[in-house]
Amino acid sequence: MACMIPGAHRHGSATTSAPSAQCRTDSLADPSATSAAAAERSTSTESWRQLVAHYAKPDSRRGALELLCTALPFLALVAALCWGLVHEVWTVLVLILPASAFLVRLFIIQRDCGHGSYFKARWTNNLLGRVIGVFTLTPYAFWRHDHAVHHAASGNLSRRAIGDITILTVEEYLSRSMWGRLFYRLYRHPLTLFVIGPAYQFLLVHRVPRGSPAKNRAAWASVIGTNAALAAIIAAAAMVLGWRPLVIGYLPISMLAGSIGIWLFYV
Repeated sequence: MACMIPGAHRHGSATTSAPSAQCRTDSLADPSATSAAAAERSTSTESWRQLVAHYAKPDSRRGALELLCTALPFLALVAALCWGLVHEVWTVLVLILPASAFLVRLFIIQRDCGHGSYFKARWTNNLLGRVIGVFTLTPYAFWRHDHAVHHAASGNLSRRAIGDITILTVEEYLSRSMWGRLFYRLYRHPLTLFVIGPAYQFLLVHRVPRGSPAKNRAAWASVIGTNAALAAIIAAAAMVLGWRPLVIGYLPISMLAGSIGIWLFYV
């Protein structure tokens, strides 16, 4: 006889089946069945570990290839965009979208460098991460620290607001005043997260070091070094190419890439 949910009955039938104690205890009556299921799960876990073990180690040759496949098209698109804007060929603005996609991929490579998983050598990861950080407007060591804290505190409600998007529990939201709830709703609005947010994060937050320089020397050096490199590149580009490639070209690329990146992080 099939087990029935307590209180359930079939419409049009005068008979209601009561729950069977035998049905409820069948799954617990045979310890060997439980042991077999646990062994199967363990075997399945080990199989998955063996399957992905090959991908858990850095492949420097593949990493170099992926870097070339990302950096070269990105630089070519930026160069074509700058040339077009200097000569007022406005159709080159369509290149902003693919250039943004490649910039997002560069940031993904920078992220892997921050985890020490892109190249085998630590110094190579750090060097590449710092170079890419100039293009992504992201000071490498400064971001790496925040990202490490984010991973260490992920899911811990008592350690939020570092390297992530602020999320309130229902209880916290309801305990706020009307203005506090309105502010939170505006903060979580797509316009704020995906338009205002990237500009705030990459143009302001990443430009200002936090904390004491004595205790956070690496972060301060990262921010100041990245800012200095950006200032030199912007000054040189402005003198040679003018303001259009910077304001109409690279800035939209960075902001669109930031929006895509925050959306990927958000979901």
